[in-house]
Amino acid sequence: MAALKHTLSPSASIESELLKLLARQGWMGPVPTLASLGVIAFFASSHMSPWIWGGWLCLCAFVLFGRSAILIKLPTLTQYPESVRMRAAISLSIVNGIVHGLSLVAFPYLTDLERAVQTMILTGIGSISVVTTAGFLPISLAYLIPTLLPTVGLWTFYTLDDSSNFIGFAVAVMVFWSSAIMVVLSRDTYGLFEESFAIRQRQTDMNEKLKGALQEAESASRAKTRFLASASHDLRQPIHALSLFGGALTKRPLDEQSREIAGHMDIALQSLASRLDSLLDISKLDAGIVQATKAPFNLRLMVERLQDEFMPAAINKGLKVWLDCAADAFVNTDEILLERIVRNLLANAIKYTERGRIELCVEHKYNKVVLTIKDSGRGIPLEEQDHVFEEFYQLHNPERDHTKGLGLGLAIVKRLADLLELDLSMDSMIGSGTVFTMCLPASSVMPQTQRPTVNNLSWDSLCALVIDDEHEVGLGMKALLESMGCKVLLAEGTLDALSQAKAERPDIVLADFRLRGEDNGILTIRTIRELYRNIPAILISGDTAPERLREAEDASIPLLHKPVLVDDLEAAIAEACELEALLEPR
Repeated sequence: MAALKHTLSPSASIESELLKLLARQGWMGPVPTLASLGVIAFFASSHMSPWIWGGWLCLCAFVLFGRSAILIKLPTLTQYPESVRMRAAISLSIVNGIVHGLSLVAFPYLTDLERAVQTMILTGIGSISVVTTAGFLPISLAYLIPTLLPTVGLWTFYTLDDSSNFIGFAVAVMVFWSSAIMVVLSRDTYGLFEESFAIRQRQTDMNEKLKGALQEAESASRAKTRFLASASHDLRQPIHALSLFGGALTKRPLDEQSREIAGHMDIALQSLASRLDSLLDISKLDAGIVQATKAPFNLRLMVERLQDEFMPAAINKGLKVWLDCAADAFVNTDEILLERIVRNLLANAIKYTERGRIELCVEHKYNKVVLTIKDSGRGIPLEEQDHVFEEFYQLHNPERDHTKGLGLGLAIVKRLADLLELDLSMDSMIGSGTVFTMCLPASSVMPQTQRPTVNNLSWDSLCALVIDDEHEVGLGMKALLESMGCKVLLAEGTLDALSQAKAERPDIVLADFRLRGEDNGILTIRTIRELYRNIPAILISGDTAPERLREAEDASIPLLHKPVLVDDLEAAIAEACELEALLEPR
């Protein structure tokens, strides 16, 4: 009775799930059940009036199909409480069991064989009801009580009437015990159903919690990106001005000691710019504006150039950079982005290797070119290997020594490798160094090299319109460009720039991306291009927010990021105006 009481009052969620299960099973049972009951009607047709057995069979069909239709509809009748709908389902099973039990009226007229078949049919339908209702005991009993209990009684009664026939008594015992077993199985089945539902509920709750945690993590990531973008912009402004003034200073005649000081300033600015550019690279990759341009090139030439470039830094630490690339290796990928990956890996290898050598190996394997960078450094512990590709994660730098970088090198490597669809793997052991391996698509097409043609125009006649709302940045840009021989017009916003442009036509527009209020460099350049169509223009920005980067990308205007180094600014202006760059050897 305790089990019965428990099953009569399941939780609302269990009831809802059970109603759905009954609806899914709704149309599966009527046809085969009616066919089985037709066998009993066939037996009765030899002993009873067609009105009796035919009327009973029609009643069975009406109840079976009516019950199925109502069960299918019950889950959608949400205007009624779940408990009311469950009582309706139980009532339908009681009616169904009573109608099927009416077939026992023919029991006294049937032969023993026919009675046995009738008993098998009713028992089979009872067992199926246990399965199709997930063992919900009230529904199971609603069918078993009006069908199998009278069957047991009839077999027992007719056995007692004929004392020489013990087969009927055996059948009665078998039906009774099978009914009892069905009740036990019904209870156990429903227990499993409850347990399964509870597990699914826990999984649903866990998924909801994980979804909430993911949303919080994404929100925190967006907040971090906004913070870094804002901090980066605010830091880049004075550093950019300092870079411009420093560049202007180096172009003036200086004594040897002053030139040395200016050189150290330039090195410090380049180091700081490199760290800020790492933050910018992460923002660009997160914004999805970095596009891979794949083309065939000779990987051997790249690694030879990088070997020469990194050799001095390696020699300063007593290391060697060993290159093993016997023949040309043509690959098809983005050369600039791949070079950035290799640079970061080489820089890390030299940074974390105290003795031994760095090996660069390029070899052909099947239709791939395999690039391996191996060092004899400290190695990475196994438990840390999944974390080294995370942002700002550094090993062996608990004091956050700025000379060891920001911990973005491998994060950028991983993002770039994913962008280029490269198979990047890492193998490392403590004390045995680290090996990074990349599989690159080989190319059978020879790269076509073509030298760009540059018009040798004069810088002395160049007039540059500089728009920046930071007064010191404008003055720094003016000092630098005038030291290069240019004429400079200064403006602080779009209206001021338009007024300056109307007074004198500039040859190029250099506009800061973020100006005061709603004003911005894109608006300024578009406004001036309405006056002078196709005038060369360059955006200069300290903003690294992904949405700002996408906006600049969509405008199709060249973008330089603060702090802009002198050489980069000269090259960008020369390219935009088709001038010959005035780069000095450094």
